[in-house]
Amino acid sequence: MPESLPMNGGNGVYSYSKNSQLQKEGSNVMMGMIKESILKNMDIESLLSFGKSNNALFHIVDFGCSIGPNTFIAMQHIIQTTTQKYQTQHKDTQISLEFQVSFNDHVTNDFNTLFKALPPERRYFASAVPGSFYGRLFPSRSIHFAYSCYSLQWLSKTPEDEKSRSWNKGRIHYIGASKDVTSAYVAQFEKDMEVFLNARAMEIVENGMIVMILPGIHSELDHSQAAAGFDVLKFFESSLNDMINEGIVEEALVDSFNVPLYVASPKDMTKVVKKNGYFIIEKMEIKESQSKILDEADAKSLIIHLRATLEGIFTKHFGVQITDEMFKRIMDKCEEISSWMKVEYKKASQLFVVLKRK
Repeated sequence: MPESLPMNGGNGVYSYSKNSQLQKEGSNVMMGMIKESILKNMDIESLLSFGKSNNALFHIVDFGCSIGPNTFIAMQHIIQTTTQKYQTQHKDTQISLEFQVSFNDHVTNDFNTLFKALPPERRYFASAVPGSFYGRLFPSRSIHFAYSCYSLQWLSKTPEDEKSRSWNKGRIHYIGASKDVTSAYVAQFEKDMEVFLNARAMEIVENGMIVMILPGIHSELDHSQAAAGFDVLKFFESSLNDMINEGIVEEALVDSFNVPLYVASPKDMTKVVKKNGYFIIEKMEIKESQSKILDEADAKSLIIHLRATLEGIFTKHFGVQITDEMFKRIMDKCEEISSWMKVEYKKASQLFVVLKRK
């Protein structure tokens, strides 16, 4: 079963709803590209069945919606652009286009917070579809447009070495690790994307589209050295190792922990899409991220954002007490982290992918 890795729910200080500005800034950069892809590549005539009804239903799914508000901004943009495309193709039609938006995330996602924040003036019918997107979730040929933003970097499980639980000793990620560790992460990404694409190939109608936005690196860079914005995890490692030395946490517990997150390159993604064989790559591009938090080296805001995203993963493995202590220690290093960000922080890139179902 895929691991459940939800973002922090609710509306508290460390909630994802209050601390997802980084993801919002990243997706906003891509909105123009999404509009261009819909207007250029979407053929609504081939997607919809126009029967005797005066309405035609267009189904959009956000895979990995979390708890808002970013998903609402994206859905509004996609619907506005699709409507524009539809009106261009059907200037004289009397048939109106209706939208169904399905919000998908793990069953442990805070859907209550998500639906409490639904825009009252939305132009779509909303529903929740809980469950991992590493598997089937919808009936065959029922999706017209699939969207996933900052979700597919999360693997279905932590890569492991069958011979040793401390195969990545002293580290919590593949950044800076051995080639064997990096290879294990690559292999897990390829397995997961094969499952994801096979499931979507069954669910998406012919000529339907998938738009994916996720952290990315350039194909020519070495994965273990190209941090792509996640080199800040070394401060998590150092804090945990300090706690080992002080007897607060067992070394074996740290050695058995790795963050199940992979940053893909266009080469990685092209390989899995071609192997799958059900989709045409309409567009694939690496684009530099834009973030006020990173540009200003605002370490405190960065750590709070990371807590909203990663706290559940650490708590599941280490428990609440150790996780709280770790984040407290990282926060105490804000001045050091800020100085490091100004000089050494490798700014993240984003991978933008548009696929069309054959």
